[in-house]
Amino acid sequence: MSAIRILIVEDDERLAEIFRDFVAELGYQPIVVGSAEAALEALASARPDTILLDVRLPGMSGVEFLNLSTVRDSAVPVVVVSGVATEIEARACLKLGALDFIRKPVTLERLGQVLAYLVPFALARRQQSDQQPVERRPAARASLKLGVRIAASNGTVDGTCTELSSTGMKVRVNRRLRPGQAVKLEFTPPDGGPMIDVLALVVRVDPQGVAFWFLDLLTPDAARLNTLVDRLQH
Repeated sequence: MSAIRILIVEDDERLAEIFRDFVAELGYQPIVVGSAEAALEALASARPDTILLDVRLPGMSGVEFLNLSTVRDSAVPVVVVSGVATEIEARACLKLGALDFIRKPVTLERLGQVLAYLVPFALARRQQSDQQPVERRPAARASLKLGVRIAASNGTVDGTCTELSSTGMKVRVNRRLRPGQAVKLEFTPPDGGPMIDVLALVVRVDPQGVAFWFLDLLTPDAARLNTLVDRLQH
């Protein structure tokens, strides 16, 4: 699968370069434009998987960009990144469908967290448009047999985790699930801590099992899973 394409809409050239370098360092493919008008062209020509959008842009604003039917109909997940937007503008962006609003300056760690959050939505969108199974593994993972309870719209079923990371897991389960389906997962890592329950997205189904991406894993739980995976690898 080709790298996830991130469209960066930023008119400040220095900041655009920083975001470009950050995105590339995280393993994604950056596409940089300096205006909302150029972003519209890139939306059609470059087919980005996600968008990092500034609010204050020359010409069309980020809010106006989000309000365009072309942008809404594309279903490309958007995160707004701004250091000068007002509270009203921030609320307007979220109301128009932006998945998150973060303020500058943005650290590499914070940007990585945001993009990891966006990736499942991008993968589900690719899955629907390409009709091909896809899977992205940006985090270290470890083999692990672990009981998992899966609550889906068609009922609850138990499965067995075979691979675990801080961003998702692979599970053997006797239930038909489809890519793009949202479920709730419940599992207790073998580290002596409490049970984790998390919303997840099905991103791949193959003979070896079902790959899930965590959608709302809390930062302490992500750190906990990172520690566990590191321990299992060594």
